[in-house]
Amino acid sequence: MAVQMHVGRDEAIHISLSTLVIALAFTFYANGLNIEPSTFLFSMAAYTIAVGSGFILHELAHKYYGIKYGAKARFQSWPLGLAVALALVIIPQIFGWRGILFIAPGAVYIYAMRHISPKENGIISLAGPVTNVVLAGVFLVMAFVFSSNSIIAGVAKIGITVNLLLAWFNLLPIFPLDGSKVIAWDWRVWLAVFGILTLLVF
Repeated sequence: MAVQMHVGRDEAIHISLSTLVIALAFTFYANGLNIEPSTFLFSMAAYTIAVGSGFILHELAHKYYGIKYGAKARFQSWPLGLAVALALVIIPQIFGWRGILFIAPGAVYIYAMRHISPKENGIISLAGPVTNVVLAGVFLVMAFVFSSNSIIAGVAKIGITVNLLLAWFNLLPIFPLDGSKVIAWDWRVWLAVFGILTLLVF
């Protein structure tokens, strides 16, 4: 049976706001506060593509599998996390220090209509990091295909790095990260995926 996903207006606003803040945080972290308008616009576009796509599709993968297993699923931004993300990047730079990159935009909340088994919960949780790995592969292909175009290749390389880091971080076996739910289902699956990602990241 086909999975019918619906993103309502309110949920779309939460996703868009989170993506905007993520792009802003990465832009100010990479370029500082005294950034030229043209550089600012380019960086925002680049990080929205390279980072925003990873974040959005990661969360939508959780949502898809949550719905697949009969639950209701909805992305909810975390206003405090978004505010802290910007504050940690901006405030230290005002005093001449290096900004701190901290990203905690929100999460997909699963509202189960029936009991979700450990296996189903593990698959729901694993779907996000696996999506990031697939995206890293897409960006890797882009980097090769557009190797002669420094702009596109540069964005693609950011996409590779960020998506692998997102997958690795989310698979840490610490609650409430995805890894804690995957390991509760099958530690061997978790170890295999986390081990491969660790080799790729480090």
